Amino acid sequence: MSGAQPKAGNIAGCVTVCAEVNPKITKIRHDQKWVNEIHEDLDALVKRVREAQENKETVSLAYLGNIVDVWEKFDQEDLRIDIGSDQTSLHNPWAGGYYPVGQSFEESNKMMSEDPELFKEKVQETLRRHAAAINRHTEKGTYFFDYGNAFLLEASRAGADVMADNPTLGREFKYPSYVQDIMGPMCFDYGFGPFRWVCTSGTPEDLKKTDDIACAVLEEMIKSSPEEIQQQMKDNIQWIKGAQENKLVVGSQARILYADAEGRMKIAEAFNKAIKNGEIGPVVLGRDHHDVSGTDSPYRETSNIYDGSRFTADMAIHNVIGDSFRGATWVSIHNGGGVGWGEVINGGFGMLLDGSDDADRRLKSMLFWDVNNGISRRSWARNEGAIFAIKRAMEAEPNLKVTLPNLVDENLL
Repeated sequence: MSGAQPKAGNIAGCVTVCAEVNPKITKIRHDQKWVNEIHEDLDALVKRVREAQENKETVSLAYLGNIVDVWEKFDQEDLRIDIGSDQTSLHNPWAGGYYPVGQSFEESNKMMSEDPELFKEKVQETLRRHAAAINRHTEKGTYFFDYGNAFLLEASRAGADVMADNPTLGREFKYPSYVQDIMGPMCFDYGFGPFRWVCTSGTPEDLKKTDDIACAVLEEMIKSSPEEIQQQMKDNIQWIKGAQENKLVVGSQARILYADAEGRMKIAEAFNKAIKNGEIGPVVLGRDHHDVSGTDSPYRETSNIYDGSRFTADMAIHNVIGDSFRGATWVSIHNGGGVGWGEVINGGFGMLLDGSDDADRRLKSMLFWDVNNGISRRSWARNEGAIFAIKRAMEAEPNLKVTLPNLVDENLL
C-alpha cells in the first residue's frame, strides 16, 4: 500500500479502502497520517465502510491483509465499489511484489525463499481469483482500471479472465490502464504532468513561500486559459492551496504540482526571481518520470498512444538528450521505474535555480522542450488534446515547428 492512494482519496472526498499484507508498512503509513484507520477483521471493515457511506464521510481505511479477500468479501456482502484499481508491484511477481491469498505475510516469505516454484503457483492461483472477483464487481457497475504495474499483464499470463472480447491495438485487455482513460486524455495530452521542486534550504518556510508563489501564478494564468484546460487548472489550484493542510511532506521540503509547459515555466521563472531577491533559497526543479514526455511505457505512460509506436523508446531518449543541451543541471536515463525491467525507459532531469539570469534562460529553454517533446509524440498518434496543445505551443513560440497529423476516415484507411 502506498500512502498516496488513501491520502488522495481523502483529498477527493472518498471512502477509500487499501490493503497491505506487511504489518510494518501498514503501521508506518498510519503513524505518518497517510491513512486514517487500520482494520484487521473483514466483518468490521464492511460495517465501517457502510457506516461511512451512509454518513457521507470522507475516510481512508487500511485493511491489514490480502486485497483479494477484500474484493471477495465485498462481493459476498453486495457492497458496491464505485472505483477500483490495483497498484500491486506485479512487475516483480516472484520476489515480494505480490502475495498469495490464504497465507500470512511470514508464511509467504518463507515459501518464497524455500519453495519458489510453489510460491509462483500460489501467486498465479491468486491472480485468477483476484481477476474473477473484480469481474464480478464490474458486472455490478464498478469502474476498474489498471494502474500500470503489470496487474493485467501478469494476470493474463496466469490464465485469468482479463482479455478483451474484441481486442484492438492498445486495447487488448478487458480493462483500460488509467492513463488510457484518465491521465492520458485529461492531462498528458495537454501537457499537464507532475512538475516537482525541492527547496534546498530544507526549511518548511521556503516550501510554504514556493506554494504561495505557484498558486499565485496559476490563479493569474487561469484568467486567460482556454476552456479545454480550465478544469485541469482548477484542480491544480485546489491541490496547491490544500498542500500545507494535507501534510504531504515526508523528509525533503519538496512539492509535486501538475502543470503544463506554460505553468512550469512561469512558476520556475517566479521562483528564480524570488531567489534573486533573497526571499527563498535555491530551488531544484525536476519531475516524476510518470509524465508527458519522459517515459516510454506501453502499459502505462504511453498506453494511450494507439498508432503502433507505444513499444518504441524514442521519446524518452529524445527527451533526456534534449534536456541535457537545453540547460538541465543533470540528466538520467534509466530502466524499470515501477513497471519492471525491460518494460519501460525513463528520462529524468534536475535543474538548479540560483537566481541568475543564466538560470532564467535555461529554465525557459529546457522546460518548454521537456513537455512539448511528448505533446508532439502524442499529437502524431492523433490524440485530440495533444493536437490542440501542440498548435497552441506553436502559436506561443514561433520557432517551434511540429508536423501535424493528417486525419483520415479510419474505415477508408
